[in-house]
Amino acid sequence: MTVADMNRLEQAARVSMGEFQDSEASAPPLAPAPRVSLRLVAMVLAAVIVAVVLLPLAY
Repeated sequence: MTVADMNRLEQAARVSMGEFQDSEASAPPLAPAPRVSLRLVAMVLAAVIVAVVLLPLAY
C-alpha cells in the first residue's frame, strides 16, 4: 500500500466520520429526566395505595 493510498483511506474515514457526527447532531434531543416533584407525586400515590390496601386488614 502506498502513501497516497493511505492518505486517501484516511481522508475517506474523516469524511465518513464527519457525516456520522453530523447525523448525530441533527438527531432530536433526548427527553428530559423526570422532575423531582413528579417522583414525589409517584411516591405519595404509591403510599396512598398501600394505605388503602392495608387499612381494611387492620380492622
